[in-house]
Amino acid sequence: MSKNCPNTCSGSLNLIAGLLALVVSFSASLVQALPEDREKPMRITADKAERDDVNGVTIYRGNVVAIQGTLKLESEKLTIYVIDDQANKIVAEGSPAKMQQRPEADKAMVYAKANIITYFRSEERVHLQTDGYVEQDGSVVNGDSIDYFIEKQLTKATSDPNRKDDRVLVVLPPSQLKDEAGGGATESE
Repeated sequence: MSKNCPNTCSGSLNLIAGLLALVVSFSASLVQALPEDREKPMRITADKAERDDVNGVTIYRGNVVAIQGTLKLESEKLTIYVIDDQANKIVAEGSPAKMQQRPEADKAMVYAKANIITYFRSEERVHLQTDGYVEQDGSVVNGDSIDYFIEKQLTKATSDPNRKDDRVLVVLPPSQLKDEAGGGATESE
């Protein structure tokens, strides 16, 4: 582990790899990341790292790149909030923050981006905020806000009501239209 990453954040960083993989899962079939990814070390590089043990917060700033197996997360700022030795909330911020990962060995790479990507452990929810975008194998979900509820395997995408002509966009290639006809896990509001 790099000297910029305190030992106590290693469990948090392994958690981020598995959980951020879920953010890009906008259908029930894409819930698991490659098992090998979780077994690999997380490497984080940044211009600065700061740990506040009293408040349980670790902040990485400036060209932050976190890599674990096929997971790659790029942001300008990465904040990990720890309660009881577990990451309770993880926030990646950028213009945009970006991530990619192969969810399963036989699945295409998944790409996601938003200005803010947040994982809420207590809600088992991943939130893409401000210009959220998820793409895999020709399928796209684009909206100002995208939430993925891990336990329910439910995705909700919404537009920004304050921006005229802002709409949720879902693009499904013809090959997936057959799969979606049986009932999908995507809900638009």
